Amino acid sequence: MNEPLEESALEVSRRYFLGQGAGVGLGAMALGLLEATRSQAAEKAPAIGLPDLPHKPPKAKNVIFLTQSGGPSQIELFDYKPNLMKWAGKELPESVRGGQRLTTMTANQKQLIMPSRTKFKRYGESGATLGEWLPFHGEVADELCFIKSMNTDQINHAPAMTKFLTGHQLPGRPSIGAWSSYGLGSENRNLPDYLVLISKMKRPSDQPLYDHYWGSGFLPSRYQGVKLRNAKEPVLYLRDPDGMPRPIRRGMLDGIAELNQMRLEQTGDPEIETRIRQYEMAWRMQSSIPELNDLSDEPESTFELYGPDSRRPGSYAANCVLARRLIERGVRFVQLFHPDWDHHSRLGSWCVARCRDTDQASAALVKDLKQRGLLDETLVIWGGEFGRGVAGQGKWNSPEGGRDHHPRCFTTWLAGGGVKPGMTYGMTDEFSYNVAENPVHVRDLHATVLHLLGIDHERFTYRHQGLDFKLTGVEPSRIVEEILV
Repeated sequence: MNEPLEESALEVSRRYFLGQGAGVGLGAMALGLLEATRSQAAEKAPAIGLPDLPHKPPKAKNVIFLTQSGGPSQIELFDYKPNLMKWAGKELPESVRGGQRLTTMTANQKQLIMPSRTKFKRYGESGATLGEWLPFHGEVADELCFIKSMNTDQINHAPAMTKFLTGHQLPGRPSIGAWSSYGLGSENRNLPDYLVLISKMKRPSDQPLYDHYWGSGFLPSRYQGVKLRNAKEPVLYLRDPDGMPRPIRRGMLDGIAELNQMRLEQTGDPEIETRIRQYEMAWRMQSSIPELNDLSDEPESTFELYGPDSRRPGSYAANCVLARRLIERGVRFVQLFHPDWDHHSRLGSWCVARCRDTDQASAALVKDLKQRGLLDETLVIWGGEFGRGVAGQGKWNSPEGGRDHHPRCFTTWLAGGGVKPGMTYGMTDEFSYNVAENPVHVRDLHATVLHLLGIDHERFTYRHQGLDFKLTGVEPSRIVEEILV
């Protein structure tokens, strides 16, 4: 009967010494340390990640993931198939299709081949082939590495994008950005490790972008992507209320941190530690976010490079400028989302519009990073969750024709960060329907990205519900060594 009482007394004594008896709480002590280091740290500080990471010297310090949501058509943009003209209007041979699954949107129609709606041209010393809707890409073709043999298992948007970004088709796993944040942390203590920017479209988009695409899954929530709104206030409720002086606000945060720290001592709940960090990060973001979004210090040449749309807040082009500014400030992982690449109809007009949104700015980002000496240490990834099929959806020879989803082959490109420039890797068959050479699964892309960040994907795990989870899962995956410098 006496032991619990003795333990309770010891616990009270310990708390009293560290709390009331010392005249200061644990939270205040922690915040005092943070306050002391704030003035010394300035904007950049050593990365705060796992103690045993990186496993080896990284080729890339940062990642910018230009996520094109909806499935861009590789047949119009990257994968030149001139022989399709002789197959125009003919049915896709069953030997090519091989019984592959179709969506319900085209399963009951004949698979009549629709040739590319664009003309192609070779660019640069590498001779990369690009569709005419991507002229600015041609200017940086020798900086890009095209993977034309990407493939995935999922044929519908949500599971395919979830797989593309988390390694599993069902929600609940950490995104690749969250994994990198958990493992490596960030050099910037005034901004989150992982930031997400979503394009503000000129017309309403009917394609949802779910929070779990940049979520932390079973990792502590401090590792999830922080979404910056494409609005006047990028982060809601970041400003202090009117009439709230900064010293009073600081005192409130110190008090909340003290209470949270006491609770953390009692429970050991990592989410309480996350809450403490988030309050402190919000305090720092009150100055760092307005400074980040103020483009008045950008020269006129920046807007000329990224195009006129870069002056429109929230546009893809403006977000590309912000991505570069974030990388300059040491943010580890920046992800842009541009929706509306799902062209089941009117491919010839809607795909052109999406290319117009993204072509110049994507190329400008690569140029800008290179001229600032940042490309070698920044990995840029461009791609969507799957590609499009060779058969026309609707009337193949009509302006209203489009293409259905196609997971068996699509194109992604990478630049900088230890990737060979001016290279094309992988090949599809003459119908751009199946991978013919050097397949690269989504798992392989993830393993390669982690490798470039200095992480061995086989050793990078997190224990959850008794299992050691990893981004690349349990199925075989490989680092695509052939595309690495």
